[in-house]
Amino acid sequence: MSTQVAIVMRDTLAAMGLQHLLETTFDVAVALLDSVDDLAALRDAPTCVVTDPWTYVTHINTLLPRRDNVVVVGHGPCSDGTPCHYIDQTASINDLVEQFKAYIDRRADHRDGDVLSQREIEVLRLVAAGKINKEIADTLNISINTVQSHRKNITAKLGIKSVSGLSFYAMMNGLLKS
Repeated sequence: MSTQVAIVMRDTLAAMGLQHLLETTFDVAVALLDSVDDLAALRDAPTCVVTDPWTYVTHINTLLPRRDNVVVVGHGPCSDGTPCHYIDQTASINDLVEQFKAYIDRRADHRDGDVLSQREIEVLRLVAAGKINKEIADTLNISINTVQSHRKNITAKLGIKSVSGLSFYAMMNGLLKS
């Protein structure tokens, strides 16, 4: 088995169901953990950590550095339907499988070099901070057209069109400065 998944969720029954789904659908080894602190006890670092929103937020200091490997499983779809490290646990079995497959595919795509440039990251941070194009242009000392070009490139690379989706992506990937 090439992939190790650690599941840390408050809902044990949901965690066990997810374990069964992942082990019967994908070539993965799944470890059910009682606590985020148990991640350190694993012999090998997991390829993916699956958790719920409450656990993610309460253990943000531990999970944020692993953000590329963390999937948050919650009730209901992502607020604007954009791709993110979020899985809707209320979806059908086929949809759950597709969501996990899409997450795995996105990880593979990002490893292939489709990452944001440093300037695009700066623009994304400002977008996530609620700045409009003119404010971003003034802050970075670039033209509004250049800001629009960067935003178009960010949208194309990430497949996220809304400001809320971009903000969520920035948060999940540790791009927001404290």
